[in-house]
Amino acid sequence: MKKILFVASECVPFVKTGGLADVVGSLPQCFDKKYFECRVVLPKYMCISTEYRDKMEYVGHFYMDMDNKTLYVGIMKLEYEGITYYFVDNEHYFSGPKPYGDVLWDIEKFCFFCKAALSILPVVGYQPDIVHCHDWQTGLIPVYLKERFHEGEFFRNMKSIMTIHNLKFQGVWDVKTIKAYSGLPDYYFTPDKLEAYKDGNMLKGGLVFADAITTVSETYAEEIKMPFYGEGLDGLLKARSNDLRGIVNGIDYTEYNPTTDKFIQFPYDARDFRKEKVKNKRALQEELGLDKDDKKFMLGIVSRLTDQKGFDLIAYVMDELCQMDDIQIVILGTGEERYENMFRHFDWKYGNKVSANIYYSEGLSHKIYASADAFLMPSLFEPCGLSQLMALRYGTIPIVRETGGLKDTVESYNKYESTGTGFSFLNYNAHEMLGTIRFAYDVFINQKREWNKMIDRAMAVDFSWKVSALKYQEMYDWLIG
Repeated sequence: MKKILFVASECVPFVKTGGLADVVGSLPQCFDKKYFECRVVLPKYMCISTEYRDKMEYVGHFYMDMDNKTLYVGIMKLEYEGITYYFVDNEHYFSGPKPYGDVLWDIEKFCFFCKAALSILPVVGYQPDIVHCHDWQTGLIPVYLKERFHEGEFFRNMKSIMTIHNLKFQGVWDVKTIKAYSGLPDYYFTPDKLEAYKDGNMLKGGLVFADAITTVSETYAEEIKMPFYGEGLDGLLKARSNDLRGIVNGIDYTEYNPTTDKFIQFPYDARDFRKEKVKNKRALQEELGLDKDDKKFMLGIVSRLTDQKGFDLIAYVMDELCQMDDIQIVILGTGEERYENMFRHFDWKYGNKVSANIYYSEGLSHKIYASADAFLMPSLFEPCGLSQLMALRYGTIPIVRETGGLKDTVESYNKYESTGTGFSFLNYNAHEMLGTIRFAYDVFINQKREWNKMIDRAMAVDFSWKVSALKYQEMYDWLIG
């Protein structure tokens, strides 16, 4: 029996701010329980709903030294859907209304969490073969495993994996501060270890000391070895390229399932979507006050409204887009004020064509995946992306830029061979994007049979966690030997 410990700062269903939580919530469930025993360590945030907090059992507590202070470490435990979760309890660090605060506070908090996550293992009697760490918040764990914990018999043979979900966030602060909070000696703060551009960098520590590195798509694994995507760490990632692999995230195929989705009015599947899918479109048109017309080309957007997601491109051609006949654009999300206001403006200007929903709603997001004809995702960079996977599952054709996980998961339509599951463009250019939207629109309006065959192919691809889990399993086997 191989033992795998996941350590992360968030996890569905307890706390979620992004895709990281989906991965940590879904992946441990997918391994064959005969061969793998997976457990998860998380911070016990006060913002976890009482529904879960009330079910946690107290396991024990101890005190730990950090930055010349002695700090309380409580251990809580919860069995959920066959997986054991441990929660590190310390109200000083984890009592805020949100999981993350300002950067300096987060750095102190996660230095504490990294040390505590390893320190609780002998107490709970769990000795993993592999500690699988996620993002900068757990970046010190591979360092500690090679440093102080390496002395102890209990930890000596543990291997570590560092998974990068988004390289942009690295846990950077001045060396003196990170040295004080982490308790690591001077030896670790050199340019070949935790120091980067004269600052301390927690993610870099994890990338230097982990036994293996993964990221969330094959293309992103290649991209981050280049300066444009490498966020200052491209040299290190190039040097470690033999230990770096990309494994595409999956989505939960029970939660995202057009046949059983409780949020949508008219369930459908790959056999009957030609009749049933359009009924969801009519219902959404009515709900949002758009023209009720099956022939309209409905473009869906569900996203954080930020530059990373390509909204500067959309802003540049939004007027031209709205002037196309028979187009409707439905937006759901929040983010930078200028993009929120831009969409509100176009909703006001083209009320029967544009519906701007500047908030977040799980129910409306499912309705958009099920109702729209196409789904727009022109990201500047996208480590993996989950929205395009959901769109494919619902037979809503993705229009994406060829970067990171978008390139790996959406096969571009080829009209000569009648292949592909979506439309894509290469250069980060507003008019190239507009041209691709027009091409998709033309196929939708004038070649309905081709469009439906594309939906067939989109709904047939498998991006469930089962597929990704097999690739992780291979890596665990390789690492444990």
